[in-house]
Amino acid sequence: MADDYRPDTLGVRAGGLRSDFGEHSEALVLTASFVFKSASQAARRFANEEPGNIYSRFTNPTVAMFQSRLAALEGAQSCVATATGMAAVATTAMGLLSAGDHVVAARGVFGTVVPLLNQILGRFGVETSWVDATDLDAWRAALRPNTKLLFAETPSNPVCEIVDIAGLASIAREAGAILAIDNCMCSPALQKPIDFGADLVVHSATKYIDGQGRVLGGAIAGRRDLVDGPLFNFVRTAGPAISPFNAWICLKGLETLRLRVEAQSARALELARWLEAHPKVERVNYPGLESHPQHALAMRQQSAGGAVLSFVVRGGREAAWRVIDGTRLASITANFGDTKSTVCHPATTTHGRLPPAEREAAGVVEGLVRLAAGLEDVADLRADLERGLAAA
Repeated sequence: MADDYRPDTLGVRAGGLRSDFGEHSEALVLTASFVFKSASQAARRFANEEPGNIYSRFTNPTVAMFQSRLAALEGAQSCVATATGMAAVATTAMGLLSAGDHVVAARGVFGTVVPLLNQILGRFGVETSWVDATDLDAWRAALRPNTKLLFAETPSNPVCEIVDIAGLASIAREAGAILAIDNCMCSPALQKPIDFGADLVVHSATKYIDGQGRVLGGAIAGRRDLVDGPLFNFVRTAGPAISPFNAWICLKGLETLRLRVEAQSARALELARWLEAHPKVERVNYPGLESHPQHALAMRQQSAGGAVLSFVVRGGREAAWRVIDGTRLASITANFGDTKSTVCHPATTTHGRLPPAEREAAGVVEGLVRLAAGLEDVADLRADLERGLAAA
């Protein structure tokens, strides 16, 4: 599709393929394999001598449309989709790293990334150093001659730390390393890490790309040499592929992505400002607040603060649980990105497998509550949180 189209047009039109049936809505191609015209054509396809579909683990028209549209929205050269967001992180690591390589990662990444890098990758001889996401000097000091990958999430889940993507990209280039940015919390509707120098953008499509909490999915977008080379080859061989149905749901989700995320971000900002003034709230973490320590940086990188915020309730875990249990509208679930608002206690859910010291270092304290604003009326959401805070 033409490069000069704007994001709203790309979100609706990019990557579309039309069969001989002339369908207007993108086709859901539910098939495991594809039929060849001859044995020689099958041989050419398998030998990569002729383009075309082979097997839905690594070639499928619906998946291809989703990959092309997300790449267009991210400003990426290519994209490969995976079964889940964690499959995308694992594919990034397993596809790019070898025994003896070194990773530098932000301490505040999604909780499950920590055991993936420390325990699973560690068994294969890959070592990871963890640093403060906001301290560029710490990133630079952690580099080694064998550093191959820098990995960060911005804003981070759940404490909303902001990484200076351009600064980190400069450090990665100087070290000859690859910079991968998890853009799950913002999506390309609010932030495009490639514009700031990132080599790869990682997504849990389960979140805002789907947008209604229906299916699992993941994706990696970025440089063609990385995506179409080692990352695609890992998905083809190891098989962490997205299903055509899930890809179709995520493809259609991209059509309304910006409308949803901007509306949810507006609700989150209003709630964050209200919570910041509440006497039972010790601290609010939200990039859109002027009080956020990286607010200016966030507003340079993002077009809005995002739909996720977190706040620390006075009284620790017991008070936080009372707030959560006192709500009636927000759904108590660990997912976010849904049109329905969700609330959870990260220290005992998403980050519960981390040792307490590691949780504390990442800012995931016992009194922390994470709220992902949906599309309900903001007055109803505020009343729901007030009900929960009253219980604390």
